[in-house]
Amino acid sequence: MKSFSVKKAHQTQFCLSKKIVLEDKLPPKIRTVAGIDVSYDDNTGIGAITVFDYDSLQLLETQVAICQVKIPYIPTLLSFREIPPAMAAIKKLKNQPDVFLVDAQGIAHPYRCGFASHIGLILGKPFVGAAKSRLIGTPTERNGETLLVDKGEVIGAVVTTKHGAKPIYVSIGHMVSLETSIEIVKHCAKTRIPEPLLQAHKLATKERNKLAAGGKVNINEN
Repeated sequence: MKSFSVKKAHQTQFCLSKKIVLEDKLPPKIRTVAGIDVSYDDNTGIGAITVFDYDSLQLLETQVAICQVKIPYIPTLLSFREIPPAMAAIKKLKNQPDVFLVDAQGIAHPYRCGFASHIGLILGKPFVGAAKSRLIGTPTERNGETLLVDKGEVIGAVVTTKHGAKPIYVSIGHMVSLETSIEIVKHCAKTRIPEPLLQAHKLATKERNKLAAGGKVNINEN
């Protein structure tokens, strides 16, 4: 996309990083938690969101939104590509959840503003980054925990949700502390992947396969 400037996008991330709230701004009791996933079929983005009761982890609501994606995949700039379909799905929700999980980085990012932080700032909602892979940071043992450290700064944690499974890389998105982010991820993990994220991924994949097979879909305008 000719009009998309990588330099300006990185500058935007850097500026946004200064506005991220690193402390808990959650309700006294978390009642609902959502997982967001985005899948793609060529230049079409499929945003899927699943909302669960926090205590029981029972599924309460799902929504899907499909829209054209105007920005190509560029490493470290994933949020600019994923926000439109994710936002479109969130806008369809009948009830807004207390906290959101995304399979992406929060502040564990070269510009300290990955997808989990970027969308959290846009919505002004609590977000947690729970990524399946590490972008930056060196795993460092501190007080019995494995933290991600970059340039002397703690930017996340390496969290094993199930014995013998690969870890999840947890980082602050927005309005949730790292300690609470870790607690939420562990609480929501029936398997390696937190349940809201696992089901959102399955839903997004199902809709992508339907789209690829020529199924009828409604495109959401941005």
